[in-house]
Formats: sequence, C-alpha cells, structure tokens
Amino acid sequence: MAAEQTPVETLTQEQAAAELAFLASEIARHDELYHGHDAPEVSDAEYDALKRRNDAIETRFPELRRADSPSLRVGAAPLATFAPITHSRPMLSLDNAFSDEDVRDFINAVYRFLGQLPDGSIAFTAEPKIDGLSMSIRYENGRLVNAATRGDGTTGENVTANILTIDEIPNVLPKGAPSVVEVRGEVYMTKSDFLALNEKMAAEGKQTYVNPRNTAAGSLRQLDPKVTASRRLRFFAYAWGEISEMPADTQMGMVKAFEEWGFPVNPLMKRLSSVEEIIAHYQEIGLKRPDLDYEIDGVVYKVDRLDLQARLGFRSRSPRWATAHKFPAEQAFTRVEKIDIQVGRTGALTPVARLTPVTVGGVVVTNATLHNEDYIKGIGNSGERIREDEHDIRIGDTVIVQRAGDVIPQVLDVVMEKRPAEAVAYEFPRKCPVCGSHAVREKNEKTGKLDSVTRCTGGFVCRAQAMEHLKHFVSRNAFDIEGLGSKQIDFFFEAEDPALTIRTAPDIFTLKDRQEKSPLTKLENIEGFGKVSVRKLFEAIDERRTIALHRFIYALGIRHVGETTAKLLARAYGTYDAFEAAMKEAASLTGDAWDDLNNIEGIGEVVARAIVEFFKEPRNVEVIGRLLEEVTPEVAEQIAASDSPVAGKTVVFTGALEKFTRDEAKAKAESLGAKVAGSVSKKTDIVVAGPGAGSKLAKAAELGVQVMDEDEWLALVGG
Repeated sequence: MAAEQTPVETLTQEQAAAELAFLASEIARHDELYHGHDAPEVSDAEYDALKRRNDAIETRFPELRRADSPSLRVGAAPLATFAPITHSRPMLSLDNAFSDEDVRDFINAVYRFLGQLPDGSIAFTAEPKIDGLSMSIRYENGRLVNAATRGDGTTGENVTANILTIDEIPNVLPKGAPSVVEVRGEVYMTKSDFLALNEKMAAEGKQTYVNPRNTAAGSLRQLDPKVTASRRLRFFAYAWGEISEMPADTQMGMVKAFEEWGFPVNPLMKRLSSVEEIIAHYQEIGLKRPDLDYEIDGVVYKVDRLDLQARLGFRSRSPRWATAHKFPAEQAFTRVEKIDIQVGRTGALTPVARLTPVTVGGVVVTNATLHNEDYIKGIGNSGERIREDEHDIRIGDTVIVQRAGDVIPQVLDVVMEKRPAEAVAYEFPRKCPVCGSHAVREKNEKTGKLDSVTRCTGGFVCRAQAMEHLKHFVSRNAFDIEGLGSKQIDFFFEAEDPALTIRTAPDIFTLKDRQEKSPLTKLENIEGFGKVSVRKLFEAIDERRTIALHRFIYALGIRHVGETTAKLLARAYGTYDAFEAAMKEAASLTGDAWDDLNNIEGIGEVVARAIVEFFKEPRNVEVIGRLLEEVTPEVAEQIAASDSPVAGKTVVFTGALEKFTRDEAKAKAESLGAKVAGSVSKKTDIVVAGPGAGSKLAKAAELGVQVMDEDEWLALVGG
C-alpha cells in the first residue's frame, strides 16, 4: 500500500470500504507479528500511519466501521505456548499524538467532554513511555498469585514463573496493601544489560539480538524460567487493574502508593496543568532520552483525578483520559543495492529495497518495503507527487531512511546529488518473477482508477502464491498444525517424490497414507525429522480433521477475510454447506443471497465481492471439495444474547443533547453493547433526539425507526 493515498476527504464510499477492509487485515497481521511473536515487519511510524488512516476514514464514514476494525482491537491473541489468563479488567492501548497540536487537541477534547472551558483547572500526569512488554501482576492477601502479558487486551499469557525471577518485582506486598490488587506496568531490559548480553552471545559464537524491547519480550516468554532469570529484566509500575480498595484518588497518588509497596516507578513522572508545561516536559525528556539506560518512544499524558477519568471513560480500545505523545522517527542515509520482488499469498507483487547495512537508532537495517510501483515512481494513488522534484527510487541511489520502530524502515526521499550517472528508472515487472504469469493492476470499474497493487494472475499455478497459501492454512489462527511451520512447508512443497509432496491443503491430510504406502521414501529417514517427530506430526494433523467453522473459513485464504470476518460469516451461516451454497447463489451479485451477505454487520460490498469471486473460481471449489473429504468443519456456536436492552442495536444520537454530552452518550451506549452510527438507515434501531433535531429525525420517521428523547433513553439504559 502506498505511503500516500487519496485524501480521505475525496474518497468515495466504495474506495473507503475497500481501504478499511485492507487496513483491518494488514493491521491485524502487524499486531500478530509485534505482540504475539515479537517480530515486527514495519516501523512504529508506518504502523501508526496505517492506524491514523483507518481512524480518519472511519470518522468520515462511521457507517462503514467494520466489526474487525483496528479501532476496536488491542494487541494480538495470546500464544498457545502459555496457559491463558483472562484479565479482570481489559488492558487497553493508548491513542497517539504526534505533534504539539495533537496534544492541544487531546487536552481540549478532555475539557469539551466534561463540559468545561480549558482554563488549566485539570491536572495531567506526564511520564516516559517505556518501550517494553506490558504486564499485569495480581496479588491476593499480599502475595503474588499470577502474572500475565497484555495479549489481546482481554486474555494474556500466564508468565508467573518468569515474573518471579525479576528482582525488582516484590513477591509479597507490605501490610496495609489492598487484599486484591493488580499492578500493571512495563517489563524492559536496560541498554547496558542488552549490550552486555550481546557481547556474551558474540563471544560464544551465537546469534546476537536486535534490540532491547524484543529481547525483553522473548526472554519473558521462555519456557525455562532459568533463562529468564539470566537476562536481567526490570519493571516500571504505572497502572492497575482490579483493586479491592483504592489507596489514592489521583493518578500520581496511585503511583506513589506503588512505590511505597516496593515497586520501581519512573522518576521523570510529573503532574502538570497547562499545555505549555506539558510540551516543555516532553521536550525535556526528549533531550534526556539518549542518556537514559532504557528505551522510550514517547511521553504518556493522563488526567490526574480518578473521578474525572471515570467520567471520561473509554472508547472501544483506549481511554479518553490518556494519550501517548510519540517521539519523531530517527533517520539515516544509505544506498539501494537492488530491488527485489516478493509475491504474497494473494498474488501481490511487493518491491523490497535491499540496502547497504546502516545503523539507525542502534539497530542495523538492511531492507525497506517500497510498497508498490507508484511509490517507487514517487506518485500517489491520484497521481500526486509524494516526493519533491519528482524523485523516483533507483538502484544505486542514496536514500534517506526513517525508523521509529524495530525492523524495516521507511524510505523518505532520494539524495539526488549522489545519484550515479548510470542509474536508470526501475521497470516494474509485468510478469510474475516466480511463475511467469501476467502481473496486472486491476481497474476499479466505478472510478476507472488502477489499484495500487500489482498482482500475479497465476493463482495456484504460481508456486509463490501456493506456498504462501499453505503457510497461511497451517498458521496459528487457521488450522494451527504443530510441527508444520514455514520451513516444513518449504520442504514438502519443493519435494518431487509423490510420497512427500504437499502442494495444496488436502495433500496435508493424505501425507500419512502416502507415507504408509511408499516402499522407499520414508519421512523418518530424512534429516531433520526422525521417527518421534514424524509420529507427532501425523498426530497433530489428525487432531485437525475436525475444526471450528470460522477457522476453516479463515484458512481458505479468501482476500479481505481475516479472523474476525471469518467469525462473522460462521455465525451468520452456521454450517459450511450453507455458507458455500449461499456464496454460489450470490454469484450474480444480485438477489436475496447477495443482499443477505452485504447485510451482515461488518461485511461491506468490497469484502462480499471478494468472497463471491473466490467461489466463482472452479479451481478453488475443486480444492475445497477434496479438503472436505478429509476435514469436517463444525457447526458454529451462536452468541448468547446480552441482558442489556440495547445490546446489538444500532443507535443514532441527534440534536442538541442537554442531559449528557454526545461523547458521554456514545460511550454509555457502546459499553452496553450497542453500535453508535452517525447516520440513520434501515439498519438503525433507535434514534435519540434532542432539541433541534432535523434531517436525521425526519429520516427516522420515514423509515419507521423508534425515536425517543433523552429522558426515555436514560430510563431504558438505567441512567
């Protein structure tokens, strides 16, 4: 996806729906890599840009917000390696501010929500944002009973044994501490400890680590606590979950209580009132950043009074009373040595710049994604220039790279003064470099614009797509077959012997039978396997012959269908036979089956069209048919109805509300399971109208939607 896209204010509804579908899938993938595997592929800046783009589109098109929207999600699902722990209170993420103006907007929004003028009467705390791993530590009757990572915000990984090895975390709280308390904070590794560890690894001839954050996260997820103990992890406390008795009524007071209980707290935390004081403190911490012995990537601001925090409440995935002011990205100069093309599961051709190794912010970077053909040329989706003076990117160019995260940087611009005389414009391939099939940019039939992504038309004929599809099929949120990872898929796919070959998903489930019938080629005799590992692999495959319907649908690899969308489809249709039959019936993109698909909350036309097109391809249907001879998808479980009278309903607030602010009304409705929309449609269940309600009230009357005033709404939801 290009770094510069069509301005949000000029997007059509169809373009917006397509982008939201892409962003939901892409951000979920990056969340999984970062939170679940400590192996990010993009910088923080690139990730934040994706989320800002998603939020901006949702703000303009609130009716298009998807059920799997990144604005509704935190982190990634916990790893199966550790037992799950359900958080008593969700561990949410923070919204981000990237400029002084963003900070002013945050503070003004706090005052607006509370119905006050920004007169400096509200105090905020400001503390460094530690670049580590979020942790919740629970104490009962003064003793540490468990500890869990943030995970997906609702469920984390039980890492209690490893947390007990961190000296800075007390195992027992002093007398007077609440009987139940969950202390939350950040586990991290100091820069000096990280460098010492890398020196030790290098001296032993072992692979060194990339950065302190990933090393700390990986150390905490060791199955052997002795390994964790050897890594010298540390902790800063700054928040809490469930607590039986509050020791203070302010954020600052709570953190001081943590310190009195024996937890390390950050000495740079301050209580401030004015915007000027807050920004000055941010700049002061920024100047100290290079000399700190721990990594930080910004400053966190929180409303200090806890009663005001309670009034402000939460959005779907973040509190209204806090934000993170991020530091600018770090930059460096390097040379583009070559440009490679990678082919993904959906056939997307992604150009990757191979860079002369350069250290940016203490990390050596060698690759940068160039997104697509337009990005290389220096143009956006609408033909606008995204770099000054028409700078394209060529092999041999010296470029400015920016890094604000962990691995892959962003190429900002080209240093034209250093461009070699022999450098020529890069020609984007018109054929797939893997299978030789035509590579095309699809055209939007309505807008006439070309898609930013070039795709291979080879489908399963393309080895790269077939291999990536298999890797997706066995991935953790799909079939999750233990012992069949990326390396094993590469081996089986490239194997020429029919007794070993896996080219499509059904081949996985016939492997054991083919092995038993093979007179010569036995997997157990091949280096890297062995009799025990082969037995365990076959057992793992057999365990997946029955699988949840949503995992089966997700594993099919349908474009735009992520894990959340697969769950929506499973719940809507109940069985796989009903789902496939409905998709075939919707092939004409008209009729009841097509309308039913589009009316599923969270499924827009772009996603619906992609699903229908998938089932119109005979090769896909043939592969699924063979797969169903080996695998049985289960009947989907239905969600139990909530006790809330507005759960599952779509509510619109209109007019000049007098009993509560619009933000408070929305927060209350969403906390009860309702969806708040910005416009009235046939899907709207309730319109709450204050004085001065106009067109929305008229639309509700036209559609026969239930209308109530503020008092009726408060009576319905319990005040």
